[in-house]
Amino acid sequence: MSETSTLRLYLRALRLLGAERGVTALLAVAGVLVALVQLAEPVLFGRVVDAIARGTGPFCVIALWAGLGLFGIVAGVVVSVQADRLAHRRRLAAMGEAFERAITLPLGYHAERGSGAVVRAILAGSDALFAQWLSFLRSQLTAAVSILLMIPAAISLDPRMAAILGGLAVAYAAINHLVIRRTGAGQRSVERHHGRVFGRVGDVLGNVTVVQSYSRVGAEMAEMRTAMDDLLAAQYPVLTWWGLATVLSRAAATIAMVLVLAAGAVLAARGEIGVGEVVAFVAFANLLIGKLDMLSSFVAQVFRQAPTLASWFALIDAEGAVAERPGAVPLDPVVGAVAYEDVSYRFPGATEGVFDLDLAARPGETVALVGPTGAGKTTALALLQRLRQPDRGRITIDGTDIADVTLASLRASVAVVFQEAGLFNRSIAENIRVGRPTASMAEVERAATLAEAHEFIASKPGGYDFVIGERGAALSGGERQRIAIARAILKDAPILILDEATSALDNETEARIKRALDALRRGRTTFVIAHRLSTVADADRILVLRRGRIVERGGFRDLAAAGGLFARLVAEGGFVQNTGREGPDAAPM
Repeated sequence: MSETSTLRLYLRALRLLGAERGVTALLAVAGVLVALVQLAEPVLFGRVVDAIARGTGPFCVIALWAGLGLFGIVAGVVVSVQADRLAHRRRLAAMGEAFERAITLPLGYHAERGSGAVVRAILAGSDALFAQWLSFLRSQLTAAVSILLMIPAAISLDPRMAAILGGLAVAYAAINHLVIRRTGAGQRSVERHHGRVFGRVGDVLGNVTVVQSYSRVGAEMAEMRTAMDDLLAAQYPVLTWWGLATVLSRAAATIAMVLVLAAGAVLAARGEIGVGEVVAFVAFANLLIGKLDMLSSFVAQVFRQAPTLASWFALIDAEGAVAERPGAVPLDPVVGAVAYEDVSYRFPGATEGVFDLDLAARPGETVALVGPTGAGKTTALALLQRLRQPDRGRITIDGTDIADVTLASLRASVAVVFQEAGLFNRSIAENIRVGRPTASMAEVERAATLAEAHEFIASKPGGYDFVIGERGAALSGGERQRIAIARAILKDAPILILDEATSALDNETEARIKRALDALRRGRTTFVIAHRLSTVADADRILVLRRGRIVERGGFRDLAAAGGLFARLVAEGGFVQNTGREGPDAAPM
């Protein structure tokens, strides 16, 4: 990453403080005042020494010096505390913004990067922003102002001595420039390795059952150690260069201090400057060295964290697959007429997708989508929810193009039960209330009863307050699915999508759930992806998909007798007849 791009990144980070520009401006002004006080102290110190040497009363100067010093201490404490509070507030705001962005991005984004890398971008990026803001507000602005004001002050005292301090500043700048050029590529490599390590952590923890079942603990630890060794191998050269920068900077500071003392001694012996001025330049040199060290550390921090900040901004700037159009309006109360008009969607960089879909579902009608794995069933229904945007054609609900309505109102009109239940590490009641957060406890229990879940919930410790673990790990597969069905029942949306909704249930439980779903479907437009024969047989219409296209449509008996793909799926075991046995192509897309 070049110095120019890093500078742009840093300035963009500072602009985020504009959300609280009033507080930021006050802190900046206070920082400038602290810099003025720090700059005045060496000058006053020199005048005190001259006054003592001349035998005149130094007490007025001492009093002024003490007063300014006390003001500087108080102002510094106030700036530090308020800067800390501001930086913490903005850090949490940045984390919240990144989190909100991450959960609105399409599944393809997360699949490409991995949850661990996304989590690192959110957390490490927010921490990097916090460090930049806090350092800028607490010390870096003050240091920069002190150095800028020190130049004319030192020149006014003695240009020759000021030249030594100028040479020190040039040396620091040259050292930092050299190290930055040498470590830019290495630091980018370090961030990539960090992303891989975090990605592997998320990947393994998300599949810990598989790791333990297949005795992969040792192998995964070995691979993690390899990834961490690669990270260290990339990080060591960067650390070495910055360590060298510290050594060279300290050497330059020592040489400059020696030159200030030597030149001051010579000039004082000639009577060209006073002892007080020599003392003032020594104090200037100490102040300059401290500020240059501070700025050097800050520059190193900025360049080390630049790739981390770039990852955070890349997340913020990532474009979702679907965006609301300007002027989108809420969807009117939905009756439930759904139509696909010449709809096509192709996955980016692939040949798969859905093509030329034309279908119309009347209000209250149940439409089943069947076909082999990869036929496009789930993709077709993802388009209805605008989880993906069609490349061509349009989808309407009650005659309104769903591209013209707000996403919130569209998705509020659709309830979905997925093959994977999609549960949170929260209580059972909280998971059911995902369907409708304002629902009363009585409504939650009614939905659970309809989903045949109330009985097993009541047997859990704490009942509806039972925390089910990550992804519902404390529940059986059938229990997880019934919680998901209760969630959809509670949402009470006019359009229902059942994506293998009964796949995790045994035959006895499925019979009970089927009754609940039959009641739920009444008056609702329902789309079903299923490989159970009983579910497909109950549909008003069946659409058979192959390679993203509708190749057959009709009722169960007609399709079974037609001798086409549907008939072959039935004959070859592509559906399950409540026996618990699944055909080879039973899994949905």
